[in-house]
Amino acid sequence: MSLIATLGAIEIGLVFALVALGVYITFRVLDFPDLTVDGTLPLGAAVAAAMIAGGVNPVFATLAAIVAGCLAGTVTAWLNIRFSILHLLAGILTMTALFSINLRVMGVPNIPLMNWPTVIDLFTWLNPLIAATGLPSRPTLRVLALLIIVTVIAALLARFLKTEFGLAMRATGANPRMARAQGIRTDMHVYVGVALSNGLVALAGALFAQTAGFADVSIGTGTIIAGLAAVILGETIFRTRSIVIAVFSCLIGAIAYRLAIALALNAGWLGLRASDLNLVTAVLVGIALMLPGVANPLRGLFKRSAP
Repeated sequence: MSLIATLGAIEIGLVFALVALGVYITFRVLDFPDLTVDGTLPLGAAVAAAMIAGGVNPVFATLAAIVAGCLAGTVTAWLNIRFSILHLLAGILTMTALFSINLRVMGVPNIPLMNWPTVIDLFTWLNPLIAATGLPSRPTLRVLALLIIVTVIAALLARFLKTEFGLAMRATGANPRMARAQGIRTDMHVYVGVALSNGLVALAGALFAQTAGFADVSIGTGTIIAGLAAVILGETIFRTRSIVIAVFSCLIGAIAYRLAIALALNAGWLGLRASDLNLVTAVLVGIALMLPGVANPLRGLFKRSAP
């Protein structure tokens, strides 16, 4: 696999690390299976691209995309809490509505951003360092910029989950009845958690549009699968109870997932094409789901055979 392809895989992996963090909040912290993310990823891309193409500062456009994602997540939580709609169905309803909303926001199915300023331009101070390494300038700049953004957000999220509010949110997901008995307002924590999750996914969409150079209404297809695969891979690599390591394992899992896909598609002896992406994704997710079940019996075998 070429250097450009490797950098491209890492770049997409870093973008989807934000998706993995959002999925981690809903699926692992809140125990709230949320399918809204398939709609909030293109929502973030649509809002950011439409505003940037309209002459708005890319930083403000990205912040607006985060707010839009939070609002979409709030709608899903509201449908679940206020009307007792199953969380999966509430997410599907919001995701379905977002497809039309995204088209409304963009006005067209696709918005190119090739010649517009982006948040990546804020990191051009890294160019001298990149030039000294001899690496391709623009792809490396995107990777380093995304690495800084994602690392900061992951650190803030880990710190948030260790606060009193974060601990209450984790208690809400672990045992809501006990949490309510302890005086925790579980409904509020679900609202905040689902909104935060979709805000992170919308940020991923905004960054994807700015790094890829376009926003398309169909880019959200399979987002939940990619996010879950990253979370599961990260948990398989780092089997820990530490919330900090668990959060950062989502980053490693997302990058490993995208690198595995790139390796599979670039391995000539496999005979795979770009059209086989869904097949490769399904196989990798299946392997990731099977790994914990395979590892546990092996771990027990080694323990029994130890002197």
